[in-house]
Amino acid sequence: MSQAYPGALTRERVDAVIAASGFTSWVGTELVDMAPGRVEIAVNLRRELTQHHGFGHGAVVGYMADTVCAWAAASVVGDVVTSEYKINLLAPAIGQRLTAVGSVVKAGKSQVVTRADVFAEKDGVKKIVATALATIAVVKAPL
Repeated sequence: MSQAYPGALTRERVDAVIAASGFTSWVGTELVDMAPGRVEIAVNLRRELTQHHGFGHGAVVGYMADTVCAWAAASVVGDVVTSEYKINLLAPAIGQRLTAVGSVVKAGKSQVVTRADVFAEKDGVKKIVATALATIAVVKAPL
């Protein structure tokens, strides 16, 4: 997918977003890979990001799905906000690291449909723990 919009998110802008977002930087979000319409991030799963069983917290899994969906959309159309997402938690997020891959399914003028898969990595083995679909709204004017 080619970059279709002059204001599309770039790797440099993602780095600025991570630095500017308190939550994103607190979580420890790392941009692993990025291409127009596709983004991969990772988070080291430290204790503060787990729930009472020691699994990665569902809110963190949801954050990762939401983030890669929004950033994948932004890499094609520019500034965006999430309109909605639906996530299926498939397995406990057990491991040392979580990764998420988001991609654009279809980009329109006002919204972008995206999908994401979230994986838990334990001892070098990745296991899918969630999948999501999201509708991302294109921001027409600054708030």
